[in-house]
This record gives sequence, C-alpha cells and structure tokens, in this order.
Amino acid sequence: MTTPTYFSRRSVLGLAGLGAGAALLGGCGDDGSGDSGSGDGSATIDWWHISNVDPMLTTWANLAKDFQTANSGVEVKITPLENEAFKAKLTTVTQAGTPPDIFHSWGGGVLKQQVEAGLVKELDLGDAAASINSNGLDIYKVDGKQYGVPFDLGMVGFWYNKELFEKAGISAPPTTWGEFLDAVRKLKGSGTTPIALAGSESWTAHFYWAYLAIRIAGVDGLAAAAADGSFDQPDFVAAGARFKELIDLDPFQKGFLGAKYSATDGQSAIMGNGQAAMELMGQWAPTTEAAYSTTKKGIGDKLGFFAFPSVDGGKGSVDDAFGGGNGFALGKDAPPQATEFIKFLLSADSQRKGAESDSILPVTIGAEDALKDPNLKTVHAAIAKAPKFQLYLDQAYPPAVGTQVNDSVAELVAKKATPEKVAQDIAKVAKNQ
Repeated sequence: MTTPTYFSRRSVLGLAGLGAGAALLGGCGDDGSGDSGSGDGSATIDWWHISNVDPMLTTWANLAKDFQTANSGVEVKITPLENEAFKAKLTTVTQAGTPPDIFHSWGGGVLKQQVEAGLVKELDLGDAAASINSNGLDIYKVDGKQYGVPFDLGMVGFWYNKELFEKAGISAPPTTWGEFLDAVRKLKGSGTTPIALAGSESWTAHFYWAYLAIRIAGVDGLAAAAADGSFDQPDFVAAGARFKELIDLDPFQKGFLGAKYSATDGQSAIMGNGQAAMELMGQWAPTTEAAYSTTKKGIGDKLGFFAFPSVDGGKGSVDDAFGGGNGFALGKDAPPQATEFIKFLLSADSQRKGAESDSILPVTIGAEDALKDPNLKTVHAAIAKAPKFQLYLDQAYPPAVGTQVNDSVAELVAKKATPEKVAQDIAKVAKNQ
C-alpha cells in the first residue's frame, strides 16, 4: 500500500528475508573503511528514505539543508525511494554487508535480524530519549538496546461513517465487543454494509485477530507466547472464537474475499465512497480513502474514529494500542554525525514540520500542537495515553510466524479453519523458531 501522505506499514514484509550480508549500490564508505567521517569534523551521510512524494519529500530535503548549514563540512546525500524500490535495493545492499548510514526501518523482527547480522549499530540518543514516546522507542530495541528510532507512530482503530451509524440508530460508537456486534446487526438491518475488508490481502484481517488477542490475553500475554510459541493456549483460541462471532454475521461487502486494499473498488474506496460503515485500519486510512474515492475527497467530516472495543473478562486494557510506526536505523559504518542528524530530525521543531501537513504523527513531546486534522489528533492522543503498545504481529515476530498469523487468520475469515486450528498452526510455526 502506498498513500500520498503516509508511509506504508506493509513495506516491511518485503524485507522479511534480510539477513546476513555483504556492498552498497552507489553508496557509503567508498574507501571500504566503513566510517565516512573524518578527523576534521567533515562527513558524508548517506540517507535512504521512502518519502518519495510531497509534502515529506520536500520537508526532509529542507531539514537536511538546515543541518548542513549548522554543521560545516557535513554533507547529507539523500536517496528517496518508492516503497518497492526501497525494499529491493536495501535487500541487495544488506546482502552485500554495507547498508546506508541511515535508512528507513519499521523495527520489530526485521530489525532484530539486521542486528544479528551485524548490519546496524547501537544508537545513543542521550538526553533526547526522554522527549520521545517510550512505546515508539521500544519498537526499535533489541535485547534492551536501541538500534533505531521512530519519527512517526500510529495505531489501528475503527474508522466509521457517522451518517451511516445515525441511519442505523447507533447513537455512539461501541465500547465493548458485545456492543460492537450489536452495531453490526443494526447496520445490516438498515441496509448498510457494516464493514469494508480487503480479503485478498491477509494483513487487513490479521488486525482483528491481533486486537482480540491483545484485549483477551493482554500485551504481556502476547509477549509470553512469542517467547515460547504457546499460541495454542485458550486465550488465543478465544481470540479466534470472538472473531468468528463477527465473521458469522457476514458483515463484509459482497466479494470481499477478492478485494484489494488500495484499488478503485477496494476496501479504502468502499469507505471513501460511503458504501460501508466501518473499516479497521491504521492512521493512514483517511488519506487512502480520499485518494481512492470517486471524488478524491472521501467522506470528509462524516468520518470518525473509535478505539477497538474491550472484551469482557479480558486481561488487556481498552487503552492498549496496536499499530506501528516509521523510523530510521543507523547503518553499521555510519559516522558519528549521522547520530547527531537523527537527533536533529527528532527535535520538536523538526517534528512539527512534518506534523503541520498531517504527514506524520509526531513522537517527540511538544510537536503534536502542529497537527491539524481532528481525527489524527484523536489518534495521537490515544497513542500518548496508551499504557502498553503492541507492534503489528507480522512485524513484531520472526517473518515465518508473522506470515503464519496472516495466513491462518485469512483461512478463518474464509470459513476454512476453526479458531482452534488457527491457534495450533501459529503455535506450531512459533515453537520451531
């Protein structure tokens, strides 16, 4: 998925095979020594990012110029790449063993692989760490050490059409799973498609199972299962059972199993054209809905946001968030100036320059005042108060486990697997990692 404004969380899946490595295409450390800095304070920083369209393309370029002006002798060489091109090129250079000095990262399992392969170096943020969202920083930690930083942190939740809710007699967004199922029934009764889903892209359905697992087992329960592979325990079977309750209501649009996410007849377009009442999606949803809608404007102020409901008896808090962000990792041969540049990009002033166009959800305290979109302000506030944060499962876990989660949940949605089989199949793969 690529949107005009937000960075695609899906891009990480194409990097799942990164591992041991080997020389940078067109890149850093031309003399092979590894450090592109010098004793006189001069340095060249190779920076790869995926913001290949405005507004962030220009925002990043201007910030690099500001840093160069303030740091004589430092040159920032920027390589902006489209998501797929970035994945392909980074795979090539990491297999060659010399990654860029700074490159886009989603943290989680892929970053862990890069750490184990010796491709990235530990990042010392110093006092700057205290000003950055701690949940966001945790995504980029491996064995307690910081190997990357977020510059944007978002979460998944329900985006809904206020007008269609009103038509169905729903006065307020549901806060419990039982209320949510009742809302789906009311929407169907009013002749409205309750939920848009891109059934041909399994990552979209995994959001439901993952959030139910968070609400039932808790973030700590997921962490314990990830450690020992015990995804076959009752809490995860229950997550599938709750999701099956929804699936059995047939809440999705006609032909959803063949639908894509980003397409003129896909999930985002269905929401953007007012043809469904809800979608469970990340913070990029409003932009993508508008981009794929017939009017290119989406549904405007009819769009609202609410958190994934609580589940009675669950161990997780309704305030626990599920999502991910976009950030940067530091290549193993990066000069010291690269660390200073990352700190500069995370300053409140720099973060405001991205937030003021609603292009990022800032992670630095104080920069949120630049956000303009009311829904994004709501999402940011929810993230800021989240006691615990769970990274997307297909990023948090080793690639084989993340893929199995997606595949098994897709089978459940297609009514080809039971909740028990979903849990057992995920556990089988997880225990072999």
